[in-house]
Amino acid sequence: MAQDLPLESPMDQAVRRLEQALATLQARVAARVERVAEDENGDLFAQAQVSEDRTRLLAELDAARAREQALEEVAAEASAALGRAAAEVRAALAAGEH
Repeated sequence: MAQDLPLESPMDQAVRRLEQALATLQARVAARVERVAEDENGDLFAQAQVSEDRTRLLAELDAARAREQALEEVAAEASAALGRAAAEVRAALAAGEH
C-alpha cells in the first residue's frame, strides 16, 4: 500500500518549500506595511496636533499682546490723570498759603 502513494519528487519538494517561504514572506511584508502605515498615521496625527497647538498658542499670544497694549494705554491714561491731580493739589495748596 505504501507503494500506491505517489512519492514527491525533489523538484516538487523544492517547489512546496518555495511556496511556503513565499507565503511567509508575503505575510511578513504585509505586517510590516501595516506597521509603517500605522506609524505614518501616528506621525500625521502628531503633526496635525502640533499644528493645532501652534495655531492655538499663536492666537493666545496675539490676545495677550492685545491685552498688554490695552493695559499700557490704560496705565498711561491713569498716570496722566494722576499727574494732573497732583498738579491741582499742589496748586490748591499753594493758593491756600497766600
